[in-house]
Amino acid sequence: MDARHLDRWALRHHGVVTKAATGLSDSAWKRALRAGRLVAIHPGVARLPGAATTTEQRISAAILAAGHGAMASHRSAAHLWGMPRPADDPVDLVVTDRAAPRTLAGVCVHRPIDLAQLIPQRRSGLPCTNILRTLVDLGSVDARAVEGAVGHALSTRLATLDALEATLRVHARRGRSGTVALRRAIDVWSIDAKPADSVLEAAMRRLAARHRLPPLEFHPVIAGWEVDFRIVGSPVIVECDGWASHGLRVEQFERDRTRDAELATLGWVVLRFTYRAITC
Repeated sequence: MDARHLDRWALRHHGVVTKAATGLSDSAWKRALRAGRLVAIHPGVARLPGAATTTEQRISAAILAAGHGAMASHRSAAHLWGMPRPADDPVDLVVTDRAAPRTLAGVCVHRPIDLAQLIPQRRSGLPCTNILRTLVDLGSVDARAVEGAVGHALSTRLATLDALEATLRVHARRGRSGTVALRRAIDVWSIDAKPADSVLEAAMRRLAARHRLPPLEFHPVIAGWEVDFRIVGSPVIVECDGWASHGLRVEQFERDRTRDAELATLGWVVLRFTYRAITC
């Protein structure tokens, strides 16, 4: 493979190449490593000098080292689906090929018995578990992160509550780790069987329950407007205003005021609560 083709190959794989892709013999590969023309990551896998070291690169290198059928999973798949993850996470891979190596430095190699929903998706050019399988698997290695991950999946429309419930039914057999954390996260993010749009709505529900406030109807449509909550049996509407969605976006700010004015003319009272007011 000439230099230009090798560069293009490495670009597709986040700066990583394999010995097979280079066409180098064993001795030539070792000489390139000793000379610093390649930087070893795993046996038969190296990065090009100067290529930025990224989480995607570490995942790509692990997948190439693990061989056919390997895909990012658990914490690594969560990262690829856009969920914030610690920079020092190990790489998680699911492998189904018996010939795949059992150990790789810095990599957790998973050989699951549960093969449901293991058709790979591609994120950042890398094969990974789909969003639903990712959320189940994440619960088995980092249960505390599942609540935020479910919120991300719902708010970005990567998944729906119905799909999450169906996933639980598929995987919830005795001893399947991860499903308990997913069930708890679904309970946090669903209000009256509807997905909460933000962490504030879920926090408001918990606040109302803790202080035994009058019952709230979630996401009713009033005069053509969908609102966050209505206090049942009253003309009072409760809105949860996150700064990012309601304060920084001018068009949303203006739309809120137009809606409030229209509802006020119809006799509704709109109460808006900020993150600080709800969570402090």
